[in-house]
Amino acid sequence: MSASPRPPSPGPAVELLRLSPDFVADPYPVYAALRAQGPVHRVLTPLGEDQWIVVGHEACRAAYVDPRFSRDWRTHGHLAPQLPAYAHGPGNAHVLLRDPPDHTRMRRLVTREFTPRRVAALAPRVQQIADELIDAMEAGGARTADVIDSLAFPLPMTVICDLLGVPDLDRDAFRGWSNEVVAPTSPEAEQAAYAAAMPYLGGLIEDKRKAPGEDLLSALIHTADEEGDRLNEDELLSMAFLLIVAGHETTVNLIGNGLRALFNHPEQLALLRADLPGLIDGAVEEALRYDGPVEGSTPRIAREDVDFEGVRIPAGSSVVIVMADADRDESRFGDAGRFDIRRDARGHIAFGHGIHFCIGAPLARLEGRIAIRTLLERFPELAPTESPDAGPWIPGLLIRGVRKLPVRW
Repeated sequence: MSASPRPPSPGPAVELLRLSPDFVADPYPVYAALRAQGPVHRVLTPLGEDQWIVVGHEACRAAYVDPRFSRDWRTHGHLAPQLPAYAHGPGNAHVLLRDPPDHTRMRRLVTREFTPRRVAALAPRVQQIADELIDAMEAGGARTADVIDSLAFPLPMTVICDLLGVPDLDRDAFRGWSNEVVAPTSPEAEQAAYAAAMPYLGGLIEDKRKAPGEDLLSALIHTADEEGDRLNEDELLSMAFLLIVAGHETTVNLIGNGLRALFNHPEQLALLRADLPGLIDGAVEEALRYDGPVEGSTPRIAREDVDFEGVRIPAGSSVVIVMADADRDESRFGDAGRFDIRRDARGHIAFGHGIHFCIGAPLARLEGRIAIRTLLERFPELAPTESPDAGPWIPGLLIRGVRKLPVRW
């Protein structure tokens, strides 16, 4: 019996901007068109990256749990010539860049301390911060503000700093470093951000080691499992960096994208205003599904030639799982392009899937609910001062959102 034929590898990468000049602002039609052709495509991103993308709900879920796609740069980075030079440097030893068994070990240590109880206990503090920020928006009397700068950014940044026990963090500096990590302006700028952030965080960890508190960072420094295992120095440094960056970037754009969706669908905004306590949870989940803060996963490395969904992906390829398209897949969510806060949005993968499901998802949901509900309660006439989609948009396939969102009330 002859062997079955090997799946084909597509030819040159398809330029996403050639498919639509408006791709960055509205990638959904492009993803839907690609999905209609199949779940796997080689593309050239708007930032010029040659990557493979996976679209469609079932294919994305399958890709997330396929062990042939690795997140471990240190072990498999030699296969991928596109990886940046700093990929093997400090700050890259966190759970998001580990495969089992290392990932299993690290996640177990982190989740011992980053518990649902710790997150739930933050609710009063999150509410206090939201109230104070909205008070500051009102104080000037202008009745206008950029809600990203005034609320969506400072709320989660303050919360994550409180959680980690670093209230004196240089937030302007860290915002710049974080922006370069999630949406680099150049390889040099991205490397410079890592070079600046690592010694800064190292100093914070050393301070916590000398004078531990009740915060998460102190707990991570001192926690150990039953066999005495604990995070090493690079793992601590890396986890602190990941928690600060991921701990605010996702929520900033959950709040921003959620408000944009409501502004663009005034009938849904009116519905939510009429029953904020009853509908806010559903509104946040639908915002996550409809236009979530993470467009595509962090890249995976194909550990070998991978035959996936009828296509051969060569070893060393950079593979991105497009959650934004998975959650607009009509085969999973009926009338998926419609924003409906009463929809049962369970099953979306806005926070990922499998072993790399976002540790901070409960915190992001809590902050999103409190921020949007409080803003709408305090400002019954809240409205955008320009098109909610005017941008500027965050570039790249990782984070989806706008840099500013001017509002009036």
